[in-house]
Formats: sequence, C-alpha cells, structure tokens
Amino acid sequence: MNLQNLQEHHGELLSFMESNGYAEAYVQRFRLAISRILSEPGQNRWTSYTDIYLDYEKRSGSANYLRQMRTVIGAIEQFDIYGRMPDARHRHTLFERGSYHLLIPEFKELIDYYRQHERQRGKKDATINGQSHNAATFLHHLQEQGTSCLDNITEDAVLSFFISEDGELIRSSSYKNNVAAVLKACLEWKGPQCRRLLGYLPALKKRRRNIQYLTKEEVSAVRTAIEQQPLSMRNRAVMLLLILTGIRSSDIACLTLDSIDWETATVCICQKKTGLPLELPLTPVIGNAIFDYLTQERPDTESRRLFLSETWPFSPLADNSIENIVAKVFRMAGIRQSPGERKGTHIFRHNAASSMLENGVQQPVISKTLGHSSPQSLETYLSADFVHLKECALGIETFPVAKGVFPI
Repeated sequence: MNLQNLQEHHGELLSFMESNGYAEAYVQRFRLAISRILSEPGQNRWTSYTDIYLDYEKRSGSANYLRQMRTVIGAIEQFDIYGRMPDARHRHTLFERGSYHLLIPEFKELIDYYRQHERQRGKKDATINGQSHNAATFLHHLQEQGTSCLDNITEDAVLSFFISEDGELIRSSSYKNNVAAVLKACLEWKGPQCRRLLGYLPALKKRRRNIQYLTKEEVSAVRTAIEQQPLSMRNRAVMLLLILTGIRSSDIACLTLDSIDWETATVCICQKKTGLPLELPLTPVIGNAIFDYLTQERPDTESRRLFLSETWPFSPLADNSIENIVAKVFRMAGIRQSPGERKGTHIFRHNAASSMLENGVQQPVISKTLGHSSPQSLETYLSADFVHLKECALGIETFPVAKGVFPI
C-alpha cells in the first residue's frame, strides 16, 4: 500500500479542517491517526484502509472509539485515494452496507438483472433499492443455509427465512412481496428457478398494526413548543409544514426556492415517493415562517434547496435531519419520551388525515391534499376517525345487563 500521497499532502487535509471550523479535538483525532498510520512499522502488511482499521480493531477499544475511528480512517481514505475533503455529511466507505456484497456471483447476478430490468421499465429507484435489499438479505440467508446455486434451494430453506422453528412469523407479508417482485422480474432470465422459488414462498396474511396517533393534547403541546420554545427559524418552518400540511419529510427535504410561488401563494412539488405533482396552499402562517427563514437565517449559498444545514458546508437538509428536528420538539413539548412511542414525522401526516376526516372533509379531497396515488391509501387513517367511528356503535338497550354494572 502506497502512502506517499498521504505523507506529502496530509497537511492540506488538516489545514482545511482547521480553517473550516472543525473542532480542535476532532482535528486532533485526524492528526494522531495520520501520524500513527505513517509511523506504523507493520504498514507493509496493509493493502487498503480497511486493513488499517482492522489493525485498530485487533488492539481492542470501546464500540464508541471504534465507531469514531471508522469515520476518521474513512475520511482519510477519501482524501488520500480520491482527493475529497471532509464535508461532514457523507458516510465513510470502509465497509459496504447490506448483504449484496456478501452474495455468491450467481445470486449477485440475479439482483443485478432485477435492478437493470426494473430501471428500464421505469420503476422508481427507491422501490428498486428496497426490494433488492430485501431480496439480497433473503438470498444471503439461503447462502448461509448451505445453498451454492439457485438450483439447490429447498423449500425448507425458503420457509426458514420467514417462519421460525417454533412456527413464529419472522418477516412480514410486505417483505415476502418484495422478494417475490425481484423473482418475478427475473422470470425472463431464470424462468424455471425463479418460478420454483415463487412457489416456495409462504402465503402470509397481511397484517396492519394499530397506528399510534397524536392526541389533541399532544398537538396542543407541539404547537405551544413551536410558538414559545427557542427554535431556529428553519426548524419552526419545517415543523409548521409538517403539522399544518401533513407533507412527507422527504418532500420537505426536496423543496427548492422555486417550489414556493409567492404570487399565487402555493407550494408546488413533485412527490419523491410517487413521482406525482402536488400543489398545496401557502397559508400565511407557513409563508411568514419560510419568509423569516429566507431573509434572516438561511445561509447565502448557491444551493437552490430551500432548507439547508445550520453548519458548514450548508448542505441540503436530509430526511433524517428532519426526524431529529421532530425529536427535539417532542422533547421540548414533553411528549412521546417513553420507549416504543412513535416519534417519526409520518405521525403528522396521520394527524392531518384524521383531522380532516373528523371535520367531514370528503375522502377524495383528503387523498388529493395528501398526494395519494391511490384512494386506498387513505384506509390506513380511518382507524383514528373516532368521531365517525362512534356513529357506528351499536346500542345495548336490547341486551340484558346485570344490575349494578352501570351506575344509576
């Protein structure tokens, strides 16, 4: 492994970090790691930066320390091999994620064929990524069961992926459907094998869990936190978009300066999930919050994205950053702090739908407002329409009730 480039230019990396506001303690980690790499007597054993990290791992250390070193060594690799400076946003690439890279060649070819085939058909990348990830995990499980090719896969091996030895369901029907989608797409290429595997997949009943919803008290607490707690203008605008429109966090992240039409008072987007256009009214409350952010707080950059990170390099706001904003507001509001309670952004979408249902808004209007591609998508939210569910309750006047059950 040739470390000459790092030896000659590592000062540029450290100077860049110092001049761009990185904490001194963080820069010191890089400085120490580079010094150790360049002075290591056994460096002739290394063939990659992965080997360097594995040497750290052999010398033990806490999980937190090793996680920090993966980030540091990964960033050094990006600088040394690719000339990329740290940008505080992109994850290191020391180790590939998911099961795909662990698959045997024939299984990899199946995933590759599926991805190419579905892209040509116009399927969305997000769907392709999700289905291929599930299928790769499925194939890796079969591989660990001793399967060396598609022809040798047994029904028992397939069932063991979905159902435990005790008969408990391990994976959902949606997971099975994703695996089936990959196999169906590959029928033209590996017809007999894929058809046989499709026959082995178990018939799983679709289950819908009870969905946690925001109570009126929780909504009030969130609104109070937005109005009274110390929030940045960006975070306040994001929260108002979530709670007043039910827009998806992925669509908030993708908003651009051109998405806001100030003359017609509308927000126009192309939904990331469905690819369909959506136009929402720009209410005065949301419009004022966005205007305040744009004029008083948003960094002056060339980026056309509406919401940016609050620290250098002022990258476009990511989906998971919006999740963090919501978690922060929930803490301020003192709600949903117990383990297992739903805290994600989608809960606001559910709240918007159920609120409109309770107020008698027609279902087609709600579906259009939320940007649903199918009217059936609204069925998920009907379970929280308590106002109309109570109208369906049956009286008990005709049923005998023992004396004392109800107070007089």
